[in-house]
Parts: sequence; structure tokens; C-alpha cells
Amino acid sequence: MIKMIRVRHTNVVPTMALGVQQLKKDLGGTKAFPSGINEIHQFLDRFYMSRIGIRMLIGQHVALHDPDPEPGVIGLINTRLSPMLVARLASEDARAICMREYGSAPDVNIYGHPDFTFPYVTIHLHLMMFELVKNSLRAVQERFMNSDKHAPPVRIIVADGAEDVTIKISDEGGGIPRSGLPRIFTYLYSTAEHPPDLDGHNGVTMAGYGYGLPISRLYARYFGGDLQIISMEGYECED
Repeated sequence: MIKMIRVRHTNVVPTMALGVQQLKKDLGGTKAFPSGINEIHQFLDRFYMSRIGIRMLIGQHVALHDPDPEPGVIGLINTRLSPMLVARLASEDARAICMREYGSAPDVNIYGHPDFTFPYVTIHLHLMMFELVKNSLRAVQERFMNSDKHAPPVRIIVADGAEDVTIKISDEGGGIPRSGLPRIFTYLYSTAEHPPDLDGHNGVTMAGYGYGLPISRLYARYFGGDLQIISMEGYECED
């Protein structure tokens, strides 16, 4: 029964995103946000954070009853998670979406110690890195697809600090305009125009629904981390 509850609510995020997009249309687009829009963002933050917690508990309970768990994995928590491996898998998934959308995709270069591991939830880290790499790939691809220049690679750097594990994703996709920076973590803002129909993409699109960054930040904050965006308009963006 618990497994079925988890499966039944799998598409809640894209379904909510469609509702938010309809609201944005009714409000006349991103430039017509009323002053009370912060209440919507706060509600969605609470809603999604609650959903992350509930799915974490359900997933942990179900995984703990797995008769044949992977070595070093306790429920959903991988005690020896390799961020380099997750970065590679997330990058491959993001490049596949980019290839489907544009017919080509920039390379992704990953730097870090290959043997470094730390305890974390694999699906959480994969989701965050997938969304961020996907954003970088789209920015680079759209900036260079009509250019004679070769598209520069997206760079991922994994650093093991004394107190924190830091993962930096940088690109040369042109950055984000300063006017858009205060809104990049809101659910009604997206740098993409005319989002595609989710029904034809199994809930995975290149861009356009505005929930990738705010959801990723909630996943990062769930275990005490954070997600920060540093933009240099005209050059690159770093996460």
C-alpha cells in the first residue's frame, strides 16, 4: 500500500507546475506579478518541502524492507556515495534530453577525486545535478547553436572541504540578466519562453516550467545544505 501511495503521487510536481503556468497566463505573464505573489511562493515552498519529507520517510521505510540491499546502502542513504559518479550519470541524462531537444549537446567535464565518497541520498543529489546541468546545457546550446564557434563544455567541480562538500557547476551560456536574478528561485519565473507540453515528454522537459531551481534548492536545504547562483551576464553562470 505504501509503495502504491508513492507511485500514485510521482507526477505531483509536474502537475502542480502546469497549474502554476496556467496561473501565470491568467496574471498576464511574469512581468505582471501582483504584490501578494510572495504568499504563493511561500505556500509552494512549504508544500514541496513537506512532500520531500514525506517521500523520504516512505522511501526509507520501503527500502529498509529490501531483502537484497546494495552494499553500504541503508534505506535511501548511500553511506559511500560517489558524487563523481552521480555527476556523470546526471550529466548523461541531461545531455540525452538536450540531444532530443536540439539534436546536439555540449560536453560536460567533471573534475574531482574519483575515490571521494560521502553519505547522502543518491536520488536527491541526482535530481539537483540533473536540473542544474540541464539548465547549463540549454544556455550554452542556445547561445552557440547558430555560431561558427564550438560550444564550450559545462564544467563540474567536486570539492571535499573540512566542513562541506561543494559541487560547482559552471557554463559559458551568457549568464542571467540582473533584473531576473531576484526571481530565479520563484515558481512563476523561467528564462525559457513557451514551455512545451509535459504530456508528450513523460514529465521531463528541457526548460520552461520554472520549478527546477526552486525545487533543487529545497532538496539541498532538506539536509542543511544550500544552492547558490552566481551570474556574470554575457559570460557564464555558476551554481
